[in-house]
Amino acid sequence: MDSWALIDVAASAAARDDIGGKGKVKTTIEKMPDKVLLNIFSYLSHREICRMATVCKKWRVIAYDTRLWKNVSLRPEISGLHVGSLESLLALISIRFGPTLRYIELPIELITHTVLHELASKCPNLTHMLLDFSTAMQLHDFSEMQAFPAKLKYLCICLSEVIFMEGFMRKIYNFINGLEILHLIGTYEKVEEEEEEIYEVINVHKLKQATPNLRVINLYGINFVDDSHIEAFSSNCIQLECLAVNFCAKVNGSCLKNVFARSKRLRCLLMNQTNLVSEHVMQVEWEKTSLQELDITATDLSTECLIDMLTRIPSLRFLAAGQLNSFNDSVLKAYMESGNVRNLIALDLDSSDNLTDDALHKFLSRFGSQLWGLGLSGMPHITDQLWQSVLPILTNAKILIMGTQERLGVNIHVDQLMDGIANNVPNLERLELRWDPENLRFSDKSQKAIDILRVKCLKLRCLTLSDGRYYETTKANFERADRTTVVRTTTSCRVSNYYLLYNYKDLIFN
Repeated sequence: MDSWALIDVAASAAARDDIGGKGKVKTTIEKMPDKVLLNIFSYLSHREICRMATVCKKWRVIAYDTRLWKNVSLRPEISGLHVGSLESLLALISIRFGPTLRYIELPIELITHTVLHELASKCPNLTHMLLDFSTAMQLHDFSEMQAFPAKLKYLCICLSEVIFMEGFMRKIYNFINGLEILHLIGTYEKVEEEEEEIYEVINVHKLKQATPNLRVINLYGINFVDDSHIEAFSSNCIQLECLAVNFCAKVNGSCLKNVFARSKRLRCLLMNQTNLVSEHVMQVEWEKTSLQELDITATDLSTECLIDMLTRIPSLRFLAAGQLNSFNDSVLKAYMESGNVRNLIALDLDSSDNLTDDALHKFLSRFGSQLWGLGLSGMPHITDQLWQSVLPILTNAKILIMGTQERLGVNIHVDQLMDGIANNVPNLERLELRWDPENLRFSDKSQKAIDILRVKCLKLRCLTLSDGRYYETTKANFERADRTTVVRTTTSCRVSNYYLLYNYKDLIFN
């Protein structure tokens, strides 16, 4: 629903509430109380709020209410506001943001010592900040910077490939001792196939000395990060609960034994697409750890290592082990027999082709009722037949991910599948079907199956389908029921079990 549609709905509601004796409308949106308009405006983006400010003086006053400006992004390429000059931003900080500002995102051109000084001075309650240096070819001069927001709990720094950050970082070390959540975002997604020289653009060993209170560390796609950097953080962060090093290709796991020995509270370890070495992983005393959440997707660990690790971690509740050729029936059997599956609520085995449907059926028949999230995507031999047989067991599921984009030689009868989901999984919140549209078979009566899913799964907030005729049919059905944001395509949205992580909200970065 766009901004004007939202305003129209409110105006209609106000009109219905005050009909005159002769059937004439007396109340208009101009007479609506300011607090009601303020609440309506709170559902709009800042771009839309700025457009509303041009309607009339009353709306301008409401649009500039500081309560609407608690969380601000100034990165226009990521749905944020465009600020044309530093002078304009300084005025915004003073007049519109002020003490109510809690979160701000700044692009490289707006990261100056003057702006940071104003934020420190005028926004005393600022606790979350994102600084985007990713497109930088040159930093501003920070030699005169004497102030920086001192109450930050969350800091996200998007790194550049070529700009060294130490000149900036040494100016802020004294102000970030209270940080609890740190994101360092690398340039993994920009890396070209040709190998280029790798620069260590930020000094992790100095940074860790300034941040002793970190609970969550996310090092994402940083091409220079290796095990020495992880060990450096662990040596100074005794409160560490969650460590994510997804897409850091130089990490091999040699630090893990020491990390767990030091960080007794570490319960979440995310190592998607790292280059873990099985020998290093097997040296960890897993049975003595507090680990509850583990992602080892696409890490090439051996079958022996997987069995050794999964049978020794006592309280695992979240496991992502996709794209592992070594994860086969023997691993699943050993895991079941160890008794360590009792706390598991989320399992993702995406593209683990060496698992048979028989082994999966046995596992799900025994433990499916305790799962909140299940991903069995990317496996051509796992079709709707297996899902139909286990759906009556998956009664507590909130997230289901199924299907493969690979063209199959069999058809998927999606009407029956939707009916089975609707009748067995009432608490479902997110569902993704990745099957190729050409493999989906549905009848003229498919609307009925979609209706049942929509009516019975009232908590469903995301239904992701491959773009095609069935997607268009499903989307139109939900839109007629005013649930316009539920149905999405796999090209723009992917469902993940990550929503079930304890620290999911802390791990979000933009």
